Amino acid sequence: MESPLKSLFIDGDRFQKSYQLLLERSDKLQRMEHFFNNLLPDIMSSTINGKSQINVIGIGSGSGEIDLEVLSALHLKNPSMIVDNEVVEPVAQQLRKYKDLVSQTPGLDHIKWNWNNMTVQEFEKDWKEKERTKKFDFIHMFDMLYYVKDRGSTISFVQSLLNKNGKLFISLPPSDNGWAKLDKTYSDRLSPPEFSYVVIEVIKQYLDSKGVSYQSYLLPCEIDITECFTEGNEKGELMLDFLTLVQNFRKSAPPELKAGVLELLQNPDCSVESNGKIMLKNNFEIIVVDQLREI
Repeated sequence: MESPLKSLFIDGDRFQKSYQLLLERSDKLQRMEHFFNNLLPDIMSSTINGKSQINVIGIGSGSGEIDLEVLSALHLKNPSMIVDNEVVEPVAQQLRKYKDLVSQTPGLDHIKWNWNNMTVQEFEKDWKEKERTKKFDFIHMFDMLYYVKDRGSTISFVQSLLNKNGKLFISLPPSDNGWAKLDKTYSDRLSPPEFSYVVIEVIKQYLDSKGVSYQSYLLPCEIDITECFTEGNEKGELMLDFLTLVQNFRKSAPPELKAGVLELLQNPDCSVESNGKIMLKNNFEIIVVDQLREI
């Protein structure tokens, strides 16, 4: 009988190292930064123009780098505006890194920080038990719906928190993403129980079924995974761990599974070869959802 593979989530330090390395090999942060600086201000103009304060929630904010990019773009659009920012992040290590990043970043005096070390489900339960009525102008959930079981319920709850003209931003990959194809092929052998890969089409289908309007923005993105194909390359092994979410995948996976994963990652459906490098297709979409309208 095949020994179970160990989830990467068990080893928090290795998870963080592999995640940071993958970000370094990807142009995703640059693509998101371009979106925040060039498109976000116009998308949010009806929400923030003329306001002295807005309320924001970042759900699954991780160590805060993307949050600060978002908040910086909003500040440039309306420099006199105060921001009340709720951070919802279940991993204590990530939340500590976020707080450290805030303490080391100048020019954030206009932001009030509210820290919530909990999952979005725990946040919802706490919110309802305390009968809180606060509304929000901007809520973002970037790459976090993988960790939610009932996504429809979570989206409905979060959407109910939006103020008039408020916006909910959700980012996920489309189905033609190379990573998505890897998961579709091997999810029964790779996906740990705390993680369930989901593509943006699933969320669009849910919103369509509820008659919810949204705007969609596709951001092309690639990851240089060339090092994954050199056995013994430490960085390549770290990236393989994150792509499969398996701890020490190259050393622990059965030979046929390892060969299948590596072959698929090189397949033209998943990646392209450019200038001698293997670039994983990692396109993602951001959808912008408006406040729930009463029928």
